[in-house]
Amino acid sequence: MWLGLWGGAGRVVAGNEPGPVTSGSGAATAVWLWQLQRRLLSASSRRSTEMASAGAPAAAVPTLAPPLEQLRHLARELRLLLPGVRVGEARETSKEFNRETFWSRLNEAAVKVSGEATTLTEVFSRLPLPSPQETQRFCEQVHAAIQAIIAIYYSLPKDQGITLRKLVRSATVDIVDGMAQLVEVLFITPAQSPENNDLISCNNVWVACQQVPRIPRDNKAAALLMLTKSVDFVKDAHEEMERAVEEYDPYCGLLNDTEEDNSDNYGDEGDDVLGCPNNRDLYWSEEDQELIIPCLALVRASKAGLKKIRILVAENGKKDQVAQLDDIVDISDEISPSVDDLALSIYPPMCHLTVRINSAKLVSVLKKALEITKASHVNPQPEDSWIPLLVNAVDHCMNRIKELTQSELEL
Repeated sequence: MWLGLWGGAGRVVAGNEPGPVTSGSGAATAVWLWQLQRRLLSASSRRSTEMASAGAPAAAVPTLAPPLEQLRHLARELRLLLPGVRVGEARETSKEFNRETFWSRLNEAAVKVSGEATTLTEVFSRLPLPSPQETQRFCEQVHAAIQAIIAIYYSLPKDQGITLRKLVRSATVDIVDGMAQLVEVLFITPAQSPENNDLISCNNVWVACQQVPRIPRDNKAAALLMLTKSVDFVKDAHEEMERAVEEYDPYCGLLNDTEEDNSDNYGDEGDDVLGCPNNRDLYWSEEDQELIIPCLALVRASKAGLKKIRILVAENGKKDQVAQLDDIVDISDEISPSVDDLALSIYPPMCHLTVRINSAKLVSVLKKALEITKASHVNPQPEDSWIPLLVNAVDHCMNRIKELTQSELEL
């Protein structure tokens, strides 16, 4: 702050230029002094600013986490995306859906993810590891590629078919999960180790990306794929049941008599004390073997029904009837798990009541599938005799199972 130099009319006001001055050398001197003071103050201000700048700490530069810690964070972020993909709904849009554009974008996105996975593997499978700045760039590219393919999946409308959406969703989940697994391997396992190479070589992300071009392009093709899988699952279960019956040793039960004779030597608990299973848990009784026959027939009828449904969809299914195709697939998908439950329940030790319950469940699902198929557009002749005949065969099997298990209900 400047101080007044002169009193009266020739005074210099602090912070202002000199006021009116009288004539003579006093006025010139006052002006000169004012200019000198201004220059000194300006220089002092500059020096103070420079000293303050030199003494102040440097601007904070954001520090990046180490490379492996960034990979750990990326894996966690990818895992957090999975629940949303599994339950995510199609996003509403005013744009008209273009099937060719959708599949082209999805294929390109899968190729992009595969490429990013390869790049990430190459740079983190050898030493030295990339710098934190390079790692940040790699992680951002991976995350962006995954977000892109998820967004494309969300753009598939429901009216294209629920069955088709499930297949695209499954492929997308496999890709995200495979990438998360790959990143986890890269930050957990040391680079250049044999274990690292083995885990990377069998990783699923590349396999999942290669499956994208093989996804059916419409809901009818998707329905046929799912029905074919159901037929194959039931066929495998039926063959396994038949193999178990063929390989069964009918004389195995004779060992039980010997064990009963020796049980007195070991007390009441017998083999259980020694940690060995009781032999009656290892073979079928005559009643069990009799019950297996209608169970096998019921599984055989389920396989025949699924095959017939698949043929009808292949021959008569219409691509624009997405809702009916979805209904057929949904109920048919329940047949295979029901067959598995029945197949497991026939193995010794067999519980007849469990077999009866599982048989009734399979019958209910199978008959419902036949009813939905009969009422849909894939069955142009509802009076076709094959469905009633199959229903009668199923009912006959179930009635026989009820007869053979009636004693269990009466206990």
